[in-house]
Amino acid sequence: MAAGEVQGQLVEPELVAEEEQQQRSFKDLGVTDVLCEACDQLGWKAPTKIQVEAIPVALQGRDIIGLAETGSGKTGAFALPILQALLETPQRLFALVLTPTRELAFQISEQFEALGSSIGVHSAVIVGGIDTMSQSLALAKKPHIIIATPGRLVDHLENTKGFNLRALKYLVMDEADRILNMDFETEVDKLLKVIPRDRKTFLFSATMTKKVQKLQRAALKDPVKCAVSSKYQTVEKLQQYYIFIPSRFKDSYLVYILNELAGNSFMIFCSTCNNTQRTALLLRNLGFTAIPLHGQMSQNKRLGSLNKFKAKARSILLATDVASRGLDIPHVDVVINFDIPTHSKDYIHRVGRTARAGRSGKSITFVTQYDVELFQRIEHLIGKKLPAFPMQEEEVMMLTERVAEAQRFARMELREQGEKKRSRDGDDDDTEEAIGIRNRVAGNGPGADTAMPAVHSLPHPFLRALQMQELRMMTTALFCCF
Repeated sequence: MAAGEVQGQLVEPELVAEEEQQQRSFKDLGVTDVLCEACDQLGWKAPTKIQVEAIPVALQGRDIIGLAETGSGKTGAFALPILQALLETPQRLFALVLTPTRELAFQISEQFEALGSSIGVHSAVIVGGIDTMSQSLALAKKPHIIIATPGRLVDHLENTKGFNLRALKYLVMDEADRILNMDFETEVDKLLKVIPRDRKTFLFSATMTKKVQKLQRAALKDPVKCAVSSKYQTVEKLQQYYIFIPSRFKDSYLVYILNELAGNSFMIFCSTCNNTQRTALLLRNLGFTAIPLHGQMSQNKRLGSLNKFKAKARSILLATDVASRGLDIPHVDVVINFDIPTHSKDYIHRVGRTARAGRSGKSITFVTQYDVELFQRIEHLIGKKLPAFPMQEEEVMMLTERVAEAQRFARMELREQGEKKRSRDGDDDDTEEAIGIRNRVAGNGPGADTAMPAVHSLPHPFLRALQMQELRMMTTALFCCF
């Protein structure tokens, strides 16, 4: 008991009241004037909770475990202390940041370049899917910061002559739980053997797992835990809903929601690369500006899709969980879990793509008769019951015939893309070149390029009544199971 009291006395002064947090600036945390100006230029007016907790401890030279909900400014929490240390002791190959996905690596690099632009910081991104020779040349220039995925970095350490990390001063693992879940454990072990023991190590994630705790014991020395939330949670300004539907009508309900919330930008998460591609083709055939992002696309096309969405040239991004971690796209208004995540913690990361940095947002999760248990696990994890999203089933049923037609063409285009890929041994994985339903059906002019069904394509009233009756029966049966 006495030990607990002593521990409580040690921890208590570090707790910061919300009122004090709001009044504190980056300068109050010990950040130098040059970096404070860089924060102002980026529009970072005041530090976030995780930054208030982590930056002062990092500047003291301690190892850190940072736990905070996604979208809370974790990148700034490790980037600012590293840049400040680099200012005090300039050195090449100063810090290494490991990330689970390629897109996150490019995003972190952009933040380092932006924060360090006035002090001449150079960074290199070392990820798969890109020519190794150009990366070897970038490493030969000895950048200050390396942002990498573990697999490709180990490849360079083993095969690129003259490249080593023996002088490394900082190691950061961003989204550490995801790095370990993606079976990078072997690569991480190899890296820990070839980098100096005398270094500072930061582990950051929105969720803590047993694997991360194991890594913490192996890689960190007397770390300080900076946790701004004690349980798994989503941000307060996020409105979360679910819709309970029969699986056969998922596409129709998706089109209905996109019409109802027209004018917003959407991120739609699917469970597989194939379903992501199919749904993107389906939506393009119905006139939506949708674009896919998944692991079977080449790196150039993945970045192209992301940049088009960021530039608002496309309003709908369909993605697998490759886009669920860390990506900061400020204008995402709605996240749709088209396929419910198998792991409950992935839900927190997915919905964290909206309502970032104090903005509001909306998430809608599709729950079919096969997903009830997974959905209940998510509710248990976040500790709240989600409300149902208001729907008009009659309007959904009016879309079924047009959606069925688009589904047929999407399947045809998927088959064609597969054949082209096999014959060329290339990768035609974007929907930009898809011919689309509008150009295939004779008589479909520009007026048909709309997501709402044309009058002649509506089902016969008797057929629509049968569909409605079937839907009600299925929904009643499902609610009994629920």
